[in-house]
Amino acid sequence: MKTVCVVTATRAEYGLLKNIIKLIEKDEELKLVLVATGTHLSKDFGYTVTEIREDKLPISAEIDILVEEDEGISASKTMAQAFYKFSDFFKSCKPDMLVVLGDRYELLPICACAMNEQIPISHISGGEITEGVIDDTIRHCITKMSYLHFVSCEVYRKRVIQLGEEPSRVFNFGDVGVENICNMKLMSKSELEQEIGFCLDNPYGVVTFHPVTLEKASALKQLEELLNALKATEDMNFIITKSNADTEGKEINDRIDEFVEENKNCKSYYSLGLLRYLSAVQYSEFVIGNSSSGIVEVPAFGIPTINIGDRQKGRLQANSILNCEPEKEAIIRQIKMARREEFKNNINIDQNPYKGKDTSKLIIETIKRFLYIEGIELKKQFYDVE
Repeated sequence: MKTVCVVTATRAEYGLLKNIIKLIEKDEELKLVLVATGTHLSKDFGYTVTEIREDKLPISAEIDILVEEDEGISASKTMAQAFYKFSDFFKSCKPDMLVVLGDRYELLPICACAMNEQIPISHISGGEITEGVIDDTIRHCITKMSYLHFVSCEVYRKRVIQLGEEPSRVFNFGDVGVENICNMKLMSKSELEQEIGFCLDNPYGVVTFHPVTLEKASALKQLEELLNALKATEDMNFIITKSNADTEGKEINDRIDEFVEENKNCKSYYSLGLLRYLSAVQYSEFVIGNSSSGIVEVPAFGIPTINIGDRQKGRLQANSILNCEPEKEAIIRQIKMARREEFKNNINIDQNPYKGKDTSKLIIETIKRFLYIEGIELKKQFYDVE
């Protein structure tokens, strides 16, 4: 059997990887090595490793790397811990393939350790652009360390090839998050109410706001503008999912807690988990904030997204997305636009550029084909685009 290692460091990334993890576990020709790290093991960020345990997936290792100082240097210290601990892990485990998704800074040292141990890497969601965050650079670095590439749309496939990757190793099967929406049986509204302990009789929005890591000390100011806009929208309730472990993330979460305490039409959660989150989106008026889920997954529901600021600047967008500056009055205008029936009626679900079919299954089949049939040559040649 070939051993495939999957590393997950955040709640969002785990939700996207879950179907792939389950397929590997069930495959008779593959052995799963599942590693939980990063914010999964942090109480300050919800200790979301419990979600993996609740799904009854076998965790092979829990590797604590997160340095919880809310300063820019904490990311560097976390990366240093990842270098130190994952070098030992890969030296002893030596899987036949490492699977990672996305662009989190924790993944950069993890992939570098795998590269040094000559472990081939399959990277999901490469080729994307997010101009407002350091993730953009990290994503392209991971692309160059990886052997197989599974992108979410054709524009991103061309971009990975432009980075010098051989076209025969770059695959567009659509986005794993959109696949989850198409295949998952979501909760009824009454089930969701009971699960999250929040009345959903009134119209409500789903809110997620993360730091914009290439804008120094802007997070709290932008968050305040968003919270003031929510407070001005008195006829709605709001479900708020907390920030990730980027710089200023903890400060954002502390301010959200204060806001929720003062405004009883709002409730916050460290993590809803994939099923509860998508179910909450399904019944919402709109999704608001600066999370990638608002750009990639939410349009599959035909529900408006209000995308604030530059964090997601550069991603392909469906016509259900409304962009605005991180200013109270601009946000209020887009909230009003998102609630108009005329705008909602013009949303075209089929226009979502990230849709695909059998995405996870095709990814696993391709990994197996290279592991068992075609073989892997780590001496990659640079592919020049003519």
